[in-house]
Amino acid sequence: MGASLLASRNGGVMHEMSLALEIARIAEVKLGDAAPQLVTVAVDVGDSAGVEFSSLEFCLEAVFATPPFAGAKPQIIRCAGDVLRVAYLEVDDGGTEN
Repeated sequence: MGASLLASRNGGVMHEMSLALEIARIAEVKLGDAAPQLVTVAVDVGDSAGVEFSSLEFCLEAVFATPPFAGAKPQIIRCAGDVLRVAYLEVDDGGTEN
C-alpha cells in the first residue's frame, strides 16, 4: 500500500493528531465496508518529515483504541528523507493460516 500523506511544514504546523486521523481515514478506506480486523498499521516516517515520532505513535495508539479499529497497533518505520506514507496494513480476516 503506497498511499502517501502530505506533511508540509512550510505554511504552518501539521499536528501529529491530524496525521493520525488521516492515517486512520486511509486505513478505513483501504479496508472497505466489509472490513476485516485491523491488526497493525505500518507508517513510513522520514527523519526529515517534520514529525515527532513518539507523538505520532501516541496519537495513533489513541486513534486505534477506538472503533472501528479495536486495538490495532501502530508501527512507525523510520527512514531517510521526508517520506510520510502508510506502508502496509496487517489484517486478520478470520481465516485459518496454513
